[in-house]
Amino acid sequence: MSDQQLTNLIKMIDQIIANNLHHGDGDQVTDVAAGHLQKFWARSMKQQVIAYANSEGAELSPLAQKTIAKLQAVS
Repeated sequence: MSDQQLTNLIKMIDQIIANNLHHGDGDQVTDVAAGHLQKFWARSMKQQVIAYANSEGAELSPLAQKTIAKLQAVS
């Protein structure tokens, strides 16, 4: 996986979270965002962000980290 691909995936997660902030607190937002990733992202995309979150995850926001943790729990 290239650095650019990973950067784009992180950016997309942040955009999905930002677009769902109207759902309320962090738990509701991350539930909706994780559901979106589960439904609409390719398996390879999900595997890449989960692997990154488990190995380093330094570029992930706290909400992105929570979203990926929830995604991992249902994947």
